[in-house]
Amino acid sequence: MANYLPIFIYLIAVIGFAAVSLLLPHIVAPRKRTRVKGAPYESGMDPIGDTRKPFDVKFYLIAILFLVFDVELLFMYPWAVSLLAPDGVPKIFRPAVLEVLFVLIATLALAYMVAYRKGVFDWRRK
Repeated sequence: MANYLPIFIYLIAVIGFAAVSLLLPHIVAPRKRTRVKGAPYESGMDPIGDTRKPFDVKFYLIAILFLVFDVELLFMYPWAVSLLAPDGVPKIFRPAVLEVLFVLIATLALAYMVAYRKGVFDWRRK
């Protein structure tokens, strides 16, 4: 139990710091409410119109395609590093690894072509 004493002390210090950081502004901060403080504020300009308009579905489709592209890069980077590293993938397995990489790229290219044909990238079309 003595080995864990520094960890418990650190845990108490972290929880105490978090509690003080959250409670101190409520105790010390002024509470004077004004019309200017209660007004909505966005990027230094007064908001115009309703801010609760729903986004178009195409926005979400582009966001999902962007995430797929990021995940694709996350999968490709370790393959590239391990293929070029001398102690990475053995030479006998490198063709198989490249084939798997090309299958991944071809699958994603096919997915992008299908999305393009469906009009996902065309923002002006209704």
